[in-house]
Amino acid sequence: MPGGRLTHQDRQHIAAGLVEELGYAEIARQLGRPTSTISREVARNGGPDGYRADQAHQATGRRARRRKQAPTQELPAAVEIYGRDPDATRGFVEQFAALMVQTGLPRMAARVLACLVTTDSGALTAAELVQHLWVSPASVSKAIGYLEGLSLVRRERDPRRRERYIIDDDVWLRTWITSSRTNAMWADAAEQGAAIYGAGTRAGARLNHMGQFFARLSEDMAGGPTEVAIDDSRTVLAALVHAGEALTVDQLATALGWPPNRVTNALHDAERRPDITDPVALQRAEPGAYTFTARPDRLTTRQREALRACPAAE
Repeated sequence: MPGGRLTHQDRQHIAAGLVEELGYAEIARQLGRPTSTISREVARNGGPDGYRADQAHQATGRRARRRKQAPTQELPAAVEIYGRDPDATRGFVEQFAALMVQTGLPRMAARVLACLVTTDSGALTAAELVQHLWVSPASVSKAIGYLEGLSLVRRERDPRRRERYIIDDDVWLRTWITSSRTNAMWADAAEQGAAIYGAGTRAGARLNHMGQFFARLSEDMAGGPTEVAIDDSRTVLAALVHAGEALTVDQLATALGWPPNRVTNALHDAERRPDITDPVALQRAEPGAYTFTARPDRLTTRQREALRACPAAE
């Protein structure tokens, strides 16, 4: 019953749920138990990949008999020093790994990463990971290779020539920067596609929208454009409005007295971030030349048609 000890039938239900790759929370809901009960049960009995209902039930019985025989057994030194409950820490590692699995990380890679994150040294050997996770060396090796590909883990050899896997304290900052650069690459590729297909086509418009989205995301992750960059973009657009015709980078550079690369950067920012030039937007008139237009999303189709129908002022 809920709140009591797990029965053999409960453990069979847990094993079946793990085979179906259900989360701890779902298994707990089906059994009417706290999620922490399920995570601790799985953690102390082989983990998600090694859990067996019969073995877990027998092991629980053996642990109960040992506790009766040695009720005054001292806790391990690490628990005395840090006040940590071994079952609670193992349960947290499994819960943390399960969360990462939900975000798309492979199960074994998630368990290895969770183990490294929650280790005080932030470094473990392959043998230590095998011992912690109760898995094969091949499984650890494959998971480490995957995490290395994401720049989350690095290797180094200790004085005994053993290979240690390390997670650095600044790993999340480096991952954030890598994600920002990846988003910028997506934005550049989409903008190239929009230019090839043409902004007036549905494919071109879709690619243009995609490019703007990833450009904005990349800039937000990098802290966004500076006030100077925003001001440059608006100045270039003001120059195009004043000229009333399409101008090239060189023509704008000459008129503004700027180096060409400053004009190019300002045009690039204006294209990627139309919100900073609202209510008008930059537009490519011809290869190498730029002009301006009203942002299409500022007016509805009915409003644009009504404006076109307005008689010209005398």
